[in-house]
Amino acid sequence: MKIFSDTITILDQALDYSTTKQKVISQNIANVDTPNYKAQEVLPFKTVLKNELKNTKHLSAQITNNKHIPFSPSENGTVTIVKNNIQYNESGNSVDVDQEMTKLAENQIYYNALIDRISGKFQTLQSVIKGGK
Repeated sequence: MKIFSDTITILDQALDYSTTKQKVISQNIANVDTPNYKAQEVLPFKTVLKNELKNTKHLSAQITNNKHIPFSPSENGTVTIVKNNIQYNESGNSVDVDQEMTKLAENQIYYNALIDRISGKFQTLQSVIKGGK
């Protein structure tokens, strides 16, 4: 028996995605002065899969060629990729602080919207449990 609707499950997964994204962005900002640090980005797994299927006829789970995209899927369906081909300064670092701060602000707005929506769902459930009072 399902206690919660699919909406709450989807909102929960979206919160997991936003939390993972927050961690990766924070890690990028923390390493802005670390030589040779390569910025990371979080993408939903379906985005990576769609891009790969568009570019190839066969998708393999094993990295057998240096042209394959290195990624590590997490339990919440997101993929963290490393931006190896970008360099913003002479130290080999690929973190653009302005871009990361923009992503951080966007993610915070997204997270707050999800929290408001899930809070509304729980308030509705609480109202139903109390009999509409």
